[in-house]
Amino acid sequence: MIPFRHKFRAMASVAEIQLYAQDLSSATRAARAAQHEVERIESKYSRYRDDSVTTAINRGGGDAVAIDPETSALLDYAHACWEQSDGLFDITSGVLRRAWDFKRAVPPTQSDICPLLERIGWPRVRRGTGSVALELGMEIDFGGIGKEYAADRAAAVLLECGITSALVNLGGDIRAIGSHPGSKPWQIGIVDPRAAERSIARVPVVNAALATSGDYQRCIVHDGRRYCHVLNPKTGWPVEGPQSVSVIAPLCVVAGSGATIAMLKCDGARAYLDDQQLPYLLIDRDGHVSGTLG
Repeated sequence: MIPFRHKFRAMASVAEIQLYAQDLSSATRAARAAQHEVERIESKYSRYRDDSVTTAINRGGGDAVAIDPETSALLDYAHACWEQSDGLFDITSGVLRRAWDFKRAVPPTQSDICPLLERIGWPRVRRGTGSVALELGMEIDFGGIGKEYAADRAAAVLLECGITSALVNLGGDIRAIGSHPGSKPWQIGIVDPRAAERSIARVPVVNAALATSGDYQRCIVHDGRRYCHVLNPKTGWPVEGPQSVSVIAPLCVVAGSGATIAMLKCDGARAYLDDQQLPYLLIDRDGHVSGTLG
């Protein structure tokens, strides 16, 4: 078995596939097939493309828009996350990006946020058999689950190509197939939220997924206060809880939503993760590390 690495850009992130294959030809073919699957999902669900499913739904103007089974399944999962999070994980909250520009050094005002809150609310999304409709002015955004879903789909394509040992890394959202040859686990570093150049821990992963949500990836620091990109859909303002949460689950989409919901739960993060029985590593607002990952 030969090791093979394949890097590309997708979903505004650096992506990498590591795998072991019998020969260079089969390794290249599998990696490219996995990349194409990631690109398919990005094209289909990107809110930045005029021809995407997301854009078609958002432009529905209150009318029902036909959707395929894949999109319906993603909406089903978004509904499950909304229920599980007591309404904190809400894919209609992407409209808040109109107020929050994390490339700027200044946060928005309450008057910027208030009109957007009126356009948020998953229960107002109307689902039919093979269709979905939004109230006028509402939008959905698959950003909270899209990249993780793409990692899972890339792993599925690799398995279809006969690869039994691989690691898919889409900007830190990771899905592992098996382990290294010889049963050596994949070792995943957890970034120190306050010193991104170093790892605060290393976690062994075998045939599972790991995702991290934190207050450091996109943020504004203004007048000594940190405003992170994880936004509470009920207030429109960033959460103030853990510095980061890393979760291991069988699927990347489960690990990613679990980490994000934990961030949204703030001081209730540990209780939520323990209740869900998700292995995790949590760095609290004071920098203390805890969790069942050790």
